[in-house]
Amino acid sequence: MSRGGALVTGSASGIGRGIALALAREGYDVCIHYRRSKADAEATRAEAEALGVKAITLQADVTEPEAAGALVREAHDRLGGLAVLVNNVGNYLYKPLDELAVEEWNDVFATNLHATFATCRTAVPLMRAAGGGRIVNLGYAGAQSLVGRPNLTAYAIAKTGVVLLTKAIARAEAGNGITANVVAPGVIESSRTKPLEEIPAGRLGTIDEVAAAVLYFVSPEAAYVTGQVLEVAGGWNV
Repeated sequence: MSRGGALVTGSASGIGRGIALALAREGYDVCIHYRRSKADAEATRAEAEALGVKAITLQADVTEPEAAGALVREAHDRLGGLAVLVNNVGNYLYKPLDELAVEEWNDVFATNLHATFATCRTAVPLMRAAGGGRIVNLGYAGAQSLVGRPNLTAYAIAKTGVVLLTKAIARAEAGNGITANVVAPGVIESSRTKPLEEIPAGRLGTIDEVAAAVLYFVSPEAAYVTGQVLEVAGGWNV
């Protein structure tokens, strides 16, 4: 029996794929979202279906508010409800502030913060009408601690916004059976930059470890946990 529908943005590959497949293993029907990587999305859908759940693919540019809202509504309709929303989409940019183009700055905010706002804005009323749901937004280790990183200025500020947005949703919707939390990865096996020497654990994190943190927040045991940030970072920023 299905545990409900789950939408993971940016889930054709990488961390999003790992999260979607982890949810499928737990019995959730999943929507695999992609922007351009249709072939990867279809491959992930097939893997999810092989786990015995319903899986669909949907294309959308979630930086467009109307498209993001339509994605959430279609996933909800085709999966028979939306128990879980995971916002994984978010472009990473490593560049000194004085070299950042305005277009690059805007893209980081559009993919990380604005897209998360747009999907949550649509999902919350649907979850409220259903009696509850789980929202998990992907952050960045250190963002909630306001750690300054000169080469990650735009990314860190956008992810700090994600944390504050998530906390606001958590506070507003706690009485409606909706939890909202943040999983904040540090340096992961799929990361574009890998400053291994900065990590007390002495190794990179795995996609499976990030997915496990998401699974905790959607588990029955976490029904009383909301507005929290869980770092998966091997002691980075501690």
